[in-house]
Amino acid sequence: MNTNTVDAKMLGRMFLAGAKNLEAKKEWINELNVFPVPDGDTGTNMTLTILSAASEVNALSEPSMKTLAKAIASGSLRGARGNSGVILSQLLRGFAKVIEQYEEVDAPIFAKAFEKGVETAYKAVMKPKEGTILTVAKGAAAKADELAEEAEDLNTFFEGVIAYAQEVLSQTPEMLPVLKEAGVVDSGGQGLLEVLKGAYDGYLGKEINMDFEAPKGTVAVSKQAPAEESNIKFGYCTEFIIMLEKPFPIEEEHAFKEYLMSIGDSLVVVADDEIVKVHVHTNEPGNAIQKALTYGQLSNMKIDNMRLEHHEKVIKEAEKMAAMQKEQMPEKEVGFISVSVGDGMSAIFKDLGADYLIEGGQTMNPSTEDVLEAIAKVNAKNIFVFPNNKNIILAANQARDLTEDKNIIVIPTKTIPQGITALINYVPEKTIEENTEEMLESITTVKTGQITYAVRNTKIDEKEIHEGDIMGIGDHGILAVGQDVEKTTLETVEAMVDEDSEIISIYFGAEVSEEEAEVLKEALEEKYPDFDIDVNQGGQPIYYYVISVE
Repeated sequence: MNTNTVDAKMLGRMFLAGAKNLEAKKEWINELNVFPVPDGDTGTNMTLTILSAASEVNALSEPSMKTLAKAIASGSLRGARGNSGVILSQLLRGFAKVIEQYEEVDAPIFAKAFEKGVETAYKAVMKPKEGTILTVAKGAAAKADELAEEAEDLNTFFEGVIAYAQEVLSQTPEMLPVLKEAGVVDSGGQGLLEVLKGAYDGYLGKEINMDFEAPKGTVAVSKQAPAEESNIKFGYCTEFIIMLEKPFPIEEEHAFKEYLMSIGDSLVVVADDEIVKVHVHTNEPGNAIQKALTYGQLSNMKIDNMRLEHHEKVIKEAEKMAAMQKEQMPEKEVGFISVSVGDGMSAIFKDLGADYLIEGGQTMNPSTEDVLEAIAKVNAKNIFVFPNNKNIILAANQARDLTEDKNIIVIPTKTIPQGITALINYVPEKTIEENTEEMLESITTVKTGQITYAVRNTKIDEKEIHEGDIMGIGDHGILAVGQDVEKTTLETVEAMVDEDSEIISIYFGAEVSEEEAEVLKEALEEKYPDFDIDVNQGGQPIYYYVISVE
């Protein structure tokens, strides 16, 4: 096919063909990821992002360039998942800003649209890295600009742009050593190349199945169902703040924690020079309060009977479910939204005051739309959002930028332990700005390790990894590799601990029994006798343990 321009109908077909090609190559692109973890990955995130836009494009019966551009931009922005999906949505957003101004698009306009897409995407990333999807996009845009005036027709133009994008992609291992070590090209760049190749097939008129289904969103929940009444070992959720009247040295803090653990569980104690925030589940709230009074006066006291709450919930379950759907939360100054995965993790966030939980994380990155829906459900003037995964931060930021009627503060938590620490450090008496500053500071003190299994052979951080190996993944790379979960976990903790460490928190996953977690705790207590070591049921899938060291 040799033409010099395309209209909205043809460009729409090209976009859908690009989306279908990406969808077809999704699993292959997932396998290019450096870390061989069993997660929702680059191919999945980019596919779900573009399919969100494809469903809107497919709904246009007679598209104009303006309606097509709006469908591409809006659909991809709201459907964006993961860093790669958000970057793809920004590339498409910038592209759409240019094409919406024309009835037909020729090579110079395509070049201008590619350039605007790259500019928009680079602005969305705080610290752009070369050797990624951004580099491939930039190379394609540069080649498009070079060929725009001299190409005989669009066929020559597209072939030249795709060939150069392929060449840039092949060079990404030389730009990022981690790619070279793993023997792969950048997965996001490969995904973008597949979109371009598919779009070219659409332009050439190749027969392509254009059946699309709208991608399914993550399930968001506003309440965490309580445990069965018979399984509630400690019945009173007890919270208070101690206004310190005397010094509270670390030895005293340890003794206080030990006392509370002797009468309860689910303990959270955070202390500074002036106050101590306490959360504990116990059958003896009076004893917890009496002990706390020896350190100072108490404020913000709250005691909930969890057994009674469960009983009432069973009686009124139908009414409550209906009310949850029909009634909006009362307006308040500050609200909290957290991404969470696993019943135990979610219960912890609800206990700490989270208003709304978005189910997701490593196994399925929530979309920008998921975050927007959560924001709409929380009736607060100021809302803190905790992404709790480095691959969700950009989507949360995008949701923030799309929200006009509320003040959204995204705390860039990269792990669930960071999110827990950030939420613990919120103090109602302080301003939004003060709390933001303290939350940002608090998450820098948290080291996170995650124990999972490898789904393929690779080499990372000079470690040979084979399919089925147990891996301990830290904040900046692989910390331990082995065949035994407990042994690998202990090696991971050893790599995380330093001379300033005092607290180890263990969250055991869905595939780990409480007995196994207790055995691990005993081994850690023997190795680190001076540490506070806490074990919590996390319930997370795929990851045997999530560990924090502070």
